[in-house]
Amino acid sequence: MTVEAHKETMEFQAEVSQVLNLVIRSLYSNKEIFLRELISNASDAAEKLRFEALSDDALFEDDPNLRIRVWTDKEAGTLTVADNGIGMTRDEVMDTIGTIASSGTRKFLENLSGDAAQDSQLIGQFGVGFYSAFIVADKVTLTTRRAGMEPEHGVRWESTGEGSYSIETLEKPERGTEITLHLREDEKEFLDGWRLRQIINKFSDHLTIPIEMPKEAMGEEEEDKNPETEWEQVNKGVALWMRNKSEITDEEYQDFYKSISHDFEDPLAWVHNRVEGSNEYTSLLFIPSKAPFDLWDREQKHGVKLYVRRVFVMDEADKLMPHYLRFVKGVVDSDDLPLNVSRELLQHNRKIDTIRSANVKRILGLLEKMAKNEADKYQKFWTEFGKVLKEGPAEDFANKERVAGLFRFATTKSEGDGQVVSLDEYVERMAEKQEKIYYLTADSLAAARNSPHLEIFKKKDIEVLLMTDRVDEWLMSHLNEYKGKSFQSVTKGQLDLGDLENEEEKEQLEKVAEEHKPLLERIKETLGDKIKDVRVSSRLVDSPACLVVDEYDMSQNLARVLKQLGQDAPMPTPIMELNLEHPLVERLEQEKEDPRFAELVHLLYDQSLLAEGGQLEDPAGFVHRLNRLMLDMSKA
Repeated sequence: MTVEAHKETMEFQAEVSQVLNLVIRSLYSNKEIFLRELISNASDAAEKLRFEALSDDALFEDDPNLRIRVWTDKEAGTLTVADNGIGMTRDEVMDTIGTIASSGTRKFLENLSGDAAQDSQLIGQFGVGFYSAFIVADKVTLTTRRAGMEPEHGVRWESTGEGSYSIETLEKPERGTEITLHLREDEKEFLDGWRLRQIINKFSDHLTIPIEMPKEAMGEEEEDKNPETEWEQVNKGVALWMRNKSEITDEEYQDFYKSISHDFEDPLAWVHNRVEGSNEYTSLLFIPSKAPFDLWDREQKHGVKLYVRRVFVMDEADKLMPHYLRFVKGVVDSDDLPLNVSRELLQHNRKIDTIRSANVKRILGLLEKMAKNEADKYQKFWTEFGKVLKEGPAEDFANKERVAGLFRFATTKSEGDGQVVSLDEYVERMAEKQEKIYYLTADSLAAARNSPHLEIFKKKDIEVLLMTDRVDEWLMSHLNEYKGKSFQSVTKGQLDLGDLENEEEKEQLEKVAEEHKPLLERIKETLGDKIKDVRVSSRLVDSPACLVVDEYDMSQNLARVLKQLGQDAPMPTPIMELNLEHPLVERLEQEKEDPRFAELVHLLYDQSLLAEGGQLEDPAGFVHRLNRLMLDMSKA
């Protein structure tokens, strides 16, 4: 069968052009990483072929020895990286290189500041892969053919990285991918064989796929196509995770992390374990220093690779790590799983469940140790990944309390915006008769600190946790207690301070409520279905009124968060609480004229709603009432 060759010139997707420009501008000072990225891609292609060939060994095409080859042509000024891995079809080339499929890419680009140093860090989180070739090349030529297809299905892709690329079909006898970089005039250092070996040894020594270069004895290393070329392996080809921990330097761990994660920064921490017995495996897990740009993308993939007896089986193995630890990168290499393990098989595999459980405990242990011994480093982790970790109690019931012990919160007693405390610290300094852990959720720290609901707690010197992340409302619906102490929202239900409140205070409140019952009923009648009830407050000290919800109702803050997320969440009908000692309430009780009474009551309600961070249904009406009141005061 003959395939008609055709060549097309096509425009890059707009996002690709932006990334290309950014790569060239921002990564120039770290340009040697282009070789790491291209070799890493070649290794992935070889591993994917090895995995697919488990069920179809014809894909090897009588060439089962997988390899990556690197060579230069000094006369032509080119550097080539080639693999005999899985290769690509024409459509795969266009989808992989001509577009960026990730839905988070636009968000990544929107985060760019124009500051080269900051943007290069963002790129490190993004992972530039193939596009890194344009750091050192003014033209890149890629030829490829997918394993199992006929030679005439080869593809050539070429671009100068300036907005467009050409793509054509061609005859390619060998499977796999060959990338030729036409080096810029000032990048000829990468034609030096010793320099290339140095980079490969630094970044890619651990890859199990052999990386070969022409033997140095041949001199110029300028021809790969010569069938007499002698090749030598330049990487050790020993999986780093299989080596003894005592023999691995921190720098080797850091370089390995960068290779598998495509990150440019050193990891924050790592843990390396070998487990023997009925379920033998090795795990090497890393915690990044920076959150990836797509951490909140629904399509974001997990970062743990699965190997079986040093053979790569699966990337982004989400069954090896729970979703709330999706930021963890690393590898798990099992001696006991079948080589043809599938994602479906992982769903119901006891060995995988055991590995996953152990992975979680190791990461939590690593974080606990960091929190105890390296507070500054842990604070850096919490700033980057704290919101994700808060998903843990809902997802991981078995480790709910252990995960909660890693949480950090601002409180009414923390001084600066950045000062946070653990739940253990909170419990340790609870008041003598305090039985509950009190908390308040709000849109911002300023709103939380100034909430009227905190007034009685400040007066009695009771510490309250201040929660301002969107995820906090959802978190608290799954976290009911910690170390035997139940959580209590200060904005829900009838406030009960237990033994912190004496009987005399309770009796006095009941007496006052009975004495002012006509006022409470009159306010309730005036506000109608806006409120569920009106009662005397035990919360308020300085404010005239506040709004609360019943203990088991959705909080008003959660309802607002859900609405912001586009969900149709009905606002709960609140209860209005009054501070009868406040001058405004005393003035209200004296008002006999119904229209004016109603004006004041509605103003008090709107004021309470605003203090909660809520939105007025009728802002103009609120302004008119306030203006009329101010005019009346000026006439008095």
